[in-house]
Amino acid sequence: MIVSTGMACFILLAGFISLVIARVPVAFALGIATIPLVVLDLRLTPFLIMDRMLNSYTSFILLAVPFFLLAANLMNSGKITDRLIGLATVLTGWLPGGLGHVNVMVSMLFAGISGSSTADAAGCGKILIPAMTKQGFDARFTVAITACSSVMGVIIPPSILMIVWGGVMSQSVGALFLAGAIPGLMIAGALMLTVYGYAVVYGYPTTGKPARGELWRALKGAGLALLTPVFVIGGIVGGIVTPTESAIIAAFYSLFLGVVVYRTINIKDTIGILYETGRFASISLFAIGTASVFGWMLAFYNVPRLMVGVMTGLEMGQFGTSIVIAIFFLLFGLFIDAIPAIIILGTVLYPVAAAAEIHPVVFAIIGIVSLAFGLVTPPYGLCLLISASIAKVNVVTVLRDVVIILAPMLMILLLIIIFPEIVLWLPKLLMPGFK
Repeated sequence: MIVSTGMACFILLAGFISLVIARVPVAFALGIATIPLVVLDLRLTPFLIMDRMLNSYTSFILLAVPFFLLAANLMNSGKITDRLIGLATVLTGWLPGGLGHVNVMVSMLFAGISGSSTADAAGCGKILIPAMTKQGFDARFTVAITACSSVMGVIIPPSILMIVWGGVMSQSVGALFLAGAIPGLMIAGALMLTVYGYAVVYGYPTTGKPARGELWRALKGAGLALLTPVFVIGGIVGGIVTPTESAIIAAFYSLFLGVVVYRTINIKDTIGILYETGRFASISLFAIGTASVFGWMLAFYNVPRLMVGVMTGLEMGQFGTSIVIAIFFLLFGLFIDAIPAIIILGTVLYPVAAAAEIHPVVFAIIGIVSLAFGLVTPPYGLCLLISASIAKVNVVTVLRDVVIILAPMLMILLLIIIFPEIVLWLPKLLMPGFK
């Protein structure tokens, strides 16, 4: 039996959605959803599917994922997060809503080191959520701002999602890193304005003006940690190291800071950190394998070509197509993790973006920023779940504040779509030959 494009698309999507509703983990749901087609279509065999899955693991660039996770875990365990919070407090704590601004600032600083939003939400949230609650901040606002600010972890470089995107779509990771910098800073600015608005309405306190010399002490304490993005991004953009090599450098540098410089990590801690990193990395990498099979099947049945034909026929132009692409990524982000979403939806929509003459790097940033919002929107909303569990509050009670805080962040996404030069300016400036 030869399965048609429409039937294949229905079987894959219906099977996947049904399994997700039945609370089957996404990584398994993606793989299981392909089984009916293997049984029905004579052109497919289990060995072919296994081969496609194994091929997805041969990408050298994907080795960067566990090493960046390791760097983030080492930063958290080595109390380096505390030093970043100290610096952020000196820089922004004196503003109305002091610790709210500190929350945003430390997420921005941590993003430049770890590339992981979940590590940001867990590491910073454990310290800042209790501190903000103690100072009189509403628990719902505290959870919402912690979760929403953590999304910068996958937007501000270095970013694990950008590394995966570069590997899957054969795009320059250095260009993606530079492209994400300005949108990430704009999101940070939007969040700080939102915190200021909350502080004015609810009378949230400041941490007081820093004493003379405090800035120097804070910079001295966090300075070595802040060199991490210089090594990582500078090395990649300068063509000195590959993304994988830069991730290894970041991990070993974090280990050096924790063990030798700050002496906050011992051998026992290291074993636990390696175990946790391996556990989380295996989940991500397994999802990459099953998502690659799912995405390959969509391509095998010409779903991308069908979508290009439909979108071209609608004649929506570059702006309209960009909006539709953002909506697709936003919807996918509600239900599944960003990495499988990139592999499945990114590969399907890439030809659509190319047909609409959307720059590949702009397409990437639209996709990554849109998927980042999925980290704080139920039912997936992993960063929101982490933050809510730390504060011991019900996720449902936080949703109103999440919507309020996300609104200006969505405006930044719209600005990126309207003015793509926001994304392209820095790569053009710092990367000779970038077009």
